Amino acid sequence: MISVILAVMVSIILFFLLVMYYDCHRFVTVTYDIESEKITGEYTFVLLSDLHNKTFGEKNEKLLAQIKALSPDAVLVAGDMLTAFDNAEKCKVAAELMKELAADYPVYYGMGNHEHRIGLCQGEFREIYDAYIEKLYQFGIEPLINESVYLPSANINISGLQVDRCYYRKVRKYPMPEGYMERLLGAPRKDSLQILIAHNPDYFTDYAKWGADLTVSGHVHGGLMRLPFLGGVMSPKLTLFPAYDGGRYEQDRSVMIVSRGLGTHTLPIRIFNPGELAVLRLHPVSHRQI
Repeated sequence: MISVILAVMVSIILFFLLVMYYDCHRFVTVTYDIESEKITGEYTFVLLSDLHNKTFGEKNEKLLAQIKALSPDAVLVAGDMLTAFDNAEKCKVAAELMKELAADYPVYYGMGNHEHRIGLCQGEFREIYDAYIEKLYQFGIEPLINESVYLPSANINISGLQVDRCYYRKVRKYPMPEGYMERLLGAPRKDSLQILIAHNPDYFTDYAKWGADLTVSGHVHGGLMRLPFLGGVMSPKLTLFPAYDGGRYEQDRSVMIVSRGLGTHTLPIRIFNPGELAVLRLHPVSHRQI
């Protein structure tokens, strides 16, 4: 009887290990359709988040091929393309991907906690950060570090939010004080579709209150492991079953898309949770249709 139980346990463990290996080495494409009366025409973004120096094929050729097949108008990056404290050689992965993307599409890059973290360092890791940011500028990508850019062709305003590291602390959520986002970004544009790139989805209520029509986030990696009906199991701040683990969320007239990300770090775990390439298809809608 004991041998049967052990055999079952070993089989279950092997099954989960195989699923984890499979999901850590693949990605799926998920499409979101979003309507707005503020935009002037159809517009498609692909959303990348939490690559963490991961490669899908040599120099991310599989990821790049899928993006090309989708024919987006532009690329949104929701942060953590690299991993803090990886060596300079591994950090080349993110730079090479950004170079290839920027050659074909406008890229709007918002920072994650990993980019922010090494940007605060001194010595070797600060040098990695400086070299990475310099390359982004060379590729024609201006990181949106509490900055905004307006796209007149579609009447879209994109703002990239970089918050203090206290908003990524473990276990307890640090409250965002009144007026904090206005001090960082100023007021949102109300006459255009206001997109906010904000890596941490936990503060969706604050983003909506600020005036974001559409927020794009990542950070949670889909909750590492996903269970039927329950969703993602754990967030990076070590909370069980996070409220925003991946997908589409709405509050009043504000929408948030949370990417489940593409890579892993520290705990290389993805179970029933493959990497995700998100596609955002924006559609104009007249006032009569709302």
